[in-house]
Amino acid sequence: MIDERFDAIVVGAGPSGNAAAYVMAKEGLKVLQIERGEYSGSKNVQGAILYADALERIMPDFRDDAPLERHVVEQRIWTMDDRSHTGVHYRSDDFNEEKPNRYTILRAQFDKWFSRRVQQAGAIVLCETTVTELVKDGQDRVIGVRTDRTGGAIFADVVILAEGVNGLVGQRSGLRPEVAPESVALAVKEMHFLPRETIEARFNLSGNEGVVIEAMGTITKGMAGTGFLYTNEESISVGIGCIVADFAEGEVTPYALLDAFKNHPSIRPLLAGSEIKEYAAHLIPEGGYKAMPQLVGDGWIVVGDAGQFVNAVHREGSNLAMTTGRVAAETVAWLKRRREPLDAVCLAEYTRRLADSFVMKDLKKYRGIPALLHHNKRTFFGLYPQLISKAAQTWLRVDGVDKVSKEKAILRSFREGRSLFGMIGDALKLARAWR
Repeated sequence: MIDERFDAIVVGAGPSGNAAAYVMAKEGLKVLQIERGEYSGSKNVQGAILYADALERIMPDFRDDAPLERHVVEQRIWTMDDRSHTGVHYRSDDFNEEKPNRYTILRAQFDKWFSRRVQQAGAIVLCETTVTELVKDGQDRVIGVRTDRTGGAIFADVVILAEGVNGLVGQRSGLRPEVAPESVALAVKEMHFLPRETIEARFNLSGNEGVVIEAMGTITKGMAGTGFLYTNEESISVGIGCIVADFAEGEVTPYALLDAFKNHPSIRPLLAGSEIKEYAAHLIPEGGYKAMPQLVGDGWIVVGDAGQFVNAVHREGSNLAMTTGRVAAETVAWLKRRREPLDAVCLAEYTRRLADSFVMKDLKKYRGIPALLHHNKRTFFGLYPQLISKAAQTWLRVDGVDKVSKEKAILRSFREGRSLFGMIGDALKLARAWR
């Protein structure tokens, strides 16, 4: 059993934990990282999006050997009803740059690679080990951890909690409340394998170009949530997620929701002929700014999903995770150089630095969106997608009806579906939440 004292212990080896451990190790700190999985990434089979800027600030040379799938050149955003989708696409050859901006990745491979880099930087990584509780002194200051391994406590000047959305260690230690079911989504995902040339022909791609599709509408059966599809080198990641509280209230199972999404007329042709090899369910924090727990205390810091650091509006997570891990590590290293105590007062520097970053600025901007969508889910995820689809079909169908009559029919459809005052009210609610 490890019985040394460390400058820092990092609980968790996802993107936020790996970022924190790597940066502190590179700064010369003595770091122990504890991961309950067999290896970093062993609990992640699904595909994901990697935002290059966040990782480049930590590891400028990551492109040299990181397991990257495709760089994204096209983004599609779809509003869907049961038989159609209305979409906005953006594709640019500018994304075929020397150092691309976004990549699709397979988390199991990527996290394992990141962990190797952490170890090469000098951190000790202890896998297949569960932190059972935080060790405190008589004044409730965190001074280390206990694990499910035999032996005593492991001590450190600070513990960085990168333990994921459930935050079980923090909960058991009384540092945070249990995550509310309306603040977390359950996403179910599958990996569909196809030959590389089939994917490229089907999505109009060449080389390592990739496409991302993000969708919302009746596909979530009246619940607040979204669907997605990512292209990898020889596979397609497809999934859908909804707020846990909505699943609890409804009668649709997560897998049934995914099955219906895969069989939607707009999705089914993209997956035709594929072989399903992997399936996973994953919790994602969706509560945003208003659902954040306390982020620092005497001897501890919270980063990544454990701190609700996900921008649900823009579907960004890995960049917020890596950025919060980096900022936490830089704060600890800075305080250690200054020989400052790692108590709540000094560690508040972490929150001050985050306040100046895009992380807090973006989450604060959209702080009202989660509640708005959750309380108006049938309107935004059901009624409006149907009205938009009906309007598009009316306008595009050439059937001998004059365009003035079509315009009137479209306006009448919206008034009958929501009413003028209802639409004005929705617009005002959205404007207030979107600021």
